[in-house]
Amino acid sequence: MGKVITLDFKPARQDTGQAQSALAQCFARHRRIGDDVFWLKENAEFLNIHQTGSATLSAEALETYEGFYRDVEARLRFFPQYYRFLLSITLDLEDLGMEGQTGEALCAYAARKRLADAELSDLQRAEAERLLARRGFGAPDMALTERLQRFISHSETFALPNKKAAYELTHIIFYLSDYGRRNPRVSRAALRSLMYAGTLAFIDENADLLAEICVALRFAGADAPQAWEAWVAGIEAQYSVQPDRRAPLDDYHEYLVCNWHRMIAGQAAFTGSYEPARLRFTRPRGHYGLLRAISEYLYNLPQEKRGDWGSVRAALETVLAPEAMAHLADAERVMPEFEAFFEGFARGEAV
Repeated sequence: MGKVITLDFKPARQDTGQAQSALAQCFARHRRIGDDVFWLKENAEFLNIHQTGSATLSAEALETYEGFYRDVEARLRFFPQYYRFLLSITLDLEDLGMEGQTGEALCAYAARKRLADAELSDLQRAEAERLLARRGFGAPDMALTERLQRFISHSETFALPNKKAAYELTHIIFYLSDYGRRNPRVSRAALRSLMYAGTLAFIDENADLLAEICVALRFAGADAPQAWEAWVAGIEAQYSVQPDRRAPLDDYHEYLVCNWHRMIAGQAAFTGSYEPARLRFTRPRGHYGLLRAISEYLYNLPQEKRGDWGSVRAALETVLAPEAMAHLADAERVMPEFEAFFEGFARGEAV
């Protein structure tokens, strides 16, 4: 009897246009329904990553959004509370190759109706200012810029675990720099804030946040630590993207921003093989739990001993797994001002 030969046929790698079209169909047609605010969020993120990453979208990918583009003026009139999402998607589609001037009409409507006046958050005001400026509406608000610069320059805020503040930090850099198109003129303290927030994200193994921080550092004219960028790339490589008919409670955003980081770093992005279906974005859940372990250890220390990093590090070596301790050592090695960071993180001062 002859030997049976098993052939392993691997699917051909998709070209960029095919990958874009499949992902566009996933987000525009299969994960959410069009009237869902989460549909707006996911598609705004998908398109914004391509537009700010200096990419172009294939004709097939753009075709997926023709129905949205045709009806978006009516949507804005009926759903003005979602104007930032609607403007963002429309402007990005046009900048990515969609023919039309609907974005200018939407910006004119938003400016005439003063929709940004309904924003209480400075961050959302900054986003609105940038969106309107893309079609020549509005004027820079210098008082707003000063408040944003003051917030991001308060480094002590970012030595503490506060994901909301950390994401606000990255987005302020995005808006002030127009996503890397201009010098945001941030202070050295603001760069320190990014390093503090990045150190916490690295310790906590939060690739979603760390990818954004690496991008923000580049937009601010600084170098992101190679160890951080390599770690983010390693996380992206672990992802599985597979069709799944269940509700899309997954890690899509982390996958998007990790690939966005690849774009900004000049590397090929979205290199997987994708089906035009509802996709689930997942990665293995290995986690050291370092941030919680360190916080619990510090909380139970006498206050006067918390800020001594040398003593704390020696004690942690006796309670943490070797792999976890190695990850913490990597965090310390990357951060030149680690002791100053740790002093703020340890909260050793009396009230």
